[in-house]
This record gives sequence, structure tokens and C-alpha cells, in this order.
Amino acid sequence: MELKKRYGQRVQRLPLNAGFTCPNRTNGRPGCLFCDETGSGFSTFAGYDIKKQIELMKEKYKKKGITKFIAYFQNYTNTYAPIDILKQIYIQAIDDDIVQLDIATRPDCIDENVLKLLKEISEQYNVSISLDIGLQSANYHTLVKVNRGHTLAEYIYAVNLIKNYGFEVVSHVILNLPGDNMLDVIESAKILSALKVDGVKIHSLYIVEGTIFGEMYKSGKLNICTFDEYVNRVITFLEWLSPHIVIHRLVADPPLNGTLFGNWGKTKSEIILEIENLLKEKDTYQGKKAKIL
Repeated sequence: MELKKRYGQRVQRLPLNAGFTCPNRTNGRPGCLFCDETGSGFSTFAGYDIKKQIELMKEKYKKKGITKFIAYFQNYTNTYAPIDILKQIYIQAIDDDIVQLDIATRPDCIDENVLKLLKEISEQYNVSISLDIGLQSANYHTLVKVNRGHTLAEYIYAVNLIKNYGFEVVSHVILNLPGDNMLDVIESAKILSALKVDGVKIHSLYIVEGTIFGEMYKSGKLNICTFDEYVNRVITFLEWLSPHIVIHRLVADPPLNGTLFGNWGKTKSEIILEIENLLKEKDTYQGKKAKIL
């Protein structure tokens, strides 16, 4: 709804794989304990260059009458490369149908040089810029335990820096990471509200093959909260979240292949319906308890 309001029609996000990696997976480091070899991405045409990926996906959606698109650099850390390489890759994604570049990255891979480049591209090509920044949890002990490779302070610094350049910030949170409780859920909502992020993508934890969490899950060493608990966490998170923050997602989409655990065997629509029903049952809504607006 927000994109339709902004651009006057439906806008389709095109997930792109630009071949980046992640600083948390280099030099023998395992990366986040929940992250698999796809880098949390689902690009359908990963074997092609950026222009071809966009062309193939646009062809599909234009048959449905969609003519405006967002180039979403999704897999891994999409600011983790030399500036000249980043410029070359970002510019490949720009054409007359692309209204926005959405760049997924990490707090520790945001600096002035990257943001100056994005500002230059935005002004030269008249394209909007948004950055997806993974927080996952406001509990800095949890960030260490899941091997995020950055701190809460680095996240706060990155968001403030991005805001200085006037770009949109969309943050990702996983509301049921092992070790987190309802207080962590509330604190995450408060921090996002205090920083005045523009949007949030709420994820449930899913477990896939080839990850450390996957091995822990198979050996019975990983506890995942119940479905009812997750729904209650989402409700609580929404209650404490500023009503000015746009909700982009209420639950994640597990990969089609290799998933050991995902969404308690329920479809995305079933989970969203349960959340909506509970909001009505409790007579509550986003921002009801928010003191930071």
C-alpha cells in the first residue's frame, strides 16, 4: 500500500544476486549461525548478470500489467566491495522502469564513501535509494551468540549515518532467536522507534541445512519457541513499535529446498491471518503502547 501511494501504482520488487559475499563469512569465519550458502537470498536468475536478471523478471511481471520496479540487491552484503565495483554494479540495475534501488547490507559495511556514492547515483539517475539493515535483535548478548559479527552500537551508528544522507532505512528483526525473550522483543521495537527507521521486516527463525543452527537443530540442541509464542511476540512488538514505521513483512519465507524447520509447518497466509485475528481479539494495534513516536 505504501509503495502504491508513493508511485501511484503497484511496484514489484525484483530480488537480485550481484555475487557479493559477507565479511562475516571470510577468512574461515562461519557467518551468522542461521545463514546458509545463499546468503538469505532467493534470486531466481543468479547465474546471469544484473541487467539480464532484471530483464527476465520484468518480462514475467509486465505480462501482469506491472510497469514499475524496485531493484532489490538481496543476497549477502551488498555494500561489501570496492567503491568502483559497487558503482558499476548499481548502475547496471538502473533503467526507465526502475524507480528505486533497495540495497541489503550490514551495519558494519556502511560508511561515508558508500553513502556518498549512493547519493551521487540517486541525484544523477533520479532514482530513490533505500537500505535494508539487519539488526535481528536488540539484545547484544544474542548478537554475539548467533555470531552476527557486529554490535548494537554499530547498528545505531549505521542508521544515524544513513539518515544523515536522507535515505530510507528498513530494518530486519528475528523475533524468536534462541535466548531472546519478550523484553528483548519490546526493546527491539523501542530502538527502531527511537531511531525513526522507515520500515521493518519481521522474520521468524527458520532452520536450513548447511548452517550451524541446522546441525544444532538436528542434534536437539536448539530450542525454537512455539507458534503461539511467536504470534504473541509479533503482537507485542507491534504494540511497542511507532505507528509511523511501515511494516514490510510479518513472517519470513523459508527456502523451498533444504529447510529443516520453517514456520511451524504453516503457510505465510495462515500465520498472517492468525496475527490479524489476535490483534482484533485483543483490541490492539501498532503503536498502542509506544511511548517513542
